[in-house]
Amino acid sequence: MTAIIALSLFGISNLFLGFWFPRKTIQMVTLLFLVVSMALTVTDWNHELLWFGNMFRTTNTSINFSLIIQLAAFFVVAFSKAFGQDDEHTHPAEYYAIMLFSVVGAILMVSFDHMIVLFVGLEILSVAMYVLTGSDKRNLRSNEAAIKYFLMGSFTTGILLFGITLVYGATHSFYMSNIGTILTNTAPESMPSFLFIGVLLIIVGLLFKVSAAPFHFWTPDVYEGAPTIFTMFMSTIVKTASFAALFHLVSGIFGSLYTVWVLPVYFISMLTLVVGNISAVYQQSVKRMLAFSSISHAGYLLLTVSSKQISTTSSILYYSLSYTLATVVAFAVLILVSEYQSARVEKPENFSSFEGLAKNNPGLALCFTISMLSLAGIPLTAGFWGKFFIFSDTFSRNIIYPVILAILMSAVGIYYYFKGIIAVYLKAGEIEKIEVPVLFKMALWACTLGTIILGVYPSLVKSVF
Repeated sequence: MTAIIALSLFGISNLFLGFWFPRKTIQMVTLLFLVVSMALTVTDWNHELLWFGNMFRTTNTSINFSLIIQLAAFFVVAFSKAFGQDDEHTHPAEYYAIMLFSVVGAILMVSFDHMIVLFVGLEILSVAMYVLTGSDKRNLRSNEAAIKYFLMGSFTTGILLFGITLVYGATHSFYMSNIGTILTNTAPESMPSFLFIGVLLIIVGLLFKVSAAPFHFWTPDVYEGAPTIFTMFMSTIVKTASFAALFHLVSGIFGSLYTVWVLPVYFISMLTLVVGNISAVYQQSVKRMLAFSSISHAGYLLLTVSSKQISTTSSILYYSLSYTLATVVAFAVLILVSEYQSARVEKPENFSSFEGLAKNNPGLALCFTISMLSLAGIPLTAGFWGKFFIFSDTFSRNIIYPVILAILMSAVGIYYYFKGIIAVYLKAGEIEKIEVPVLFKMALWACTLGTIILGVYPSLVKSVF
């Protein structure tokens, strides 16, 4: 709770600090704000508290999700390079403030104990992302992406609200505890049929946010059109917050209705795995490949969300952390390479732009390679254990076919992830030494080392979660 208040005040402060401080200073101040916020979040550890009329609950699980979200925001700010530092028309303080406000929305989504708080958190996060997606006002692709995201997001919000309304009509409460008690103590045949429809509509509304098929159509265009730094933000923070909210619902108040939603969710998870991985194979743009990759990872997480095992919570947290570290590294290297190639090639975000990167930039090539290996689930990286824990949770419920499909799709994923590695090391290209800012370099290596450490010693984090 203290983190939400602090981040709100920090966001407002950023708007005023932008009048007096240079761009680079604002970036460092924002990083400091996020460090303070994470420290305040840790102080709530082992204290289950209710706030705002029992509408907001902090638990160890919500704290862990909040820390992952804030850590992702920290790295996104570190990789931002002061938002167009060569463009006098940009105002970085505004972007940093919006990012902090969006983190507030994400934390609300992982700690809600009232349906209205879920909606408020989702809208704070979504509206911020609509603005950030279209922040490159001179780029038609960015404008188009913002419009698509806004229209699809608004439509999905209506679906989510309608679902909440139906659940309220059946239970006469917005509070999670009250709804859970009513659903547990009421026989399924005594429940009104529109309750089941409401549950499915709420799940559909959140599945849109995590880019699950068939609600994924906005993802490739929005990821490609948005400025890359905000695509990084979207693919990590938005996805983590949405999965935390979804898991909070299905493992909590909707747990007694497991038979109602489990088959649709498993079907959607398998469809998501196939659509995400097969579509990624045909992409020539690294950015679009990462967009479809994000869709496929939503499929893996949906499997463990539905498994309802004792270890599911730690598996989701571990997977979210490993996915976040690998994804921010991939997008960070993409930012550097595409900026370097923007004046040299027509499509600077394609795989061809990475050809020959290792020759003069071995550090960047190594970081990019490790991120690709982790996303592919290769051993000795965090991504391998993330998938292993998910497959174990699902398999332990004797759910065989989804796990077999997931393993096959992981093999498909190796193909398109290795396209980037092959371009970096085995293709001839002319990429000179790319100058990397000190802060950018430190964040890049921190995420890369984190990926390796989690891959070699997964118990370090798994035991905490």
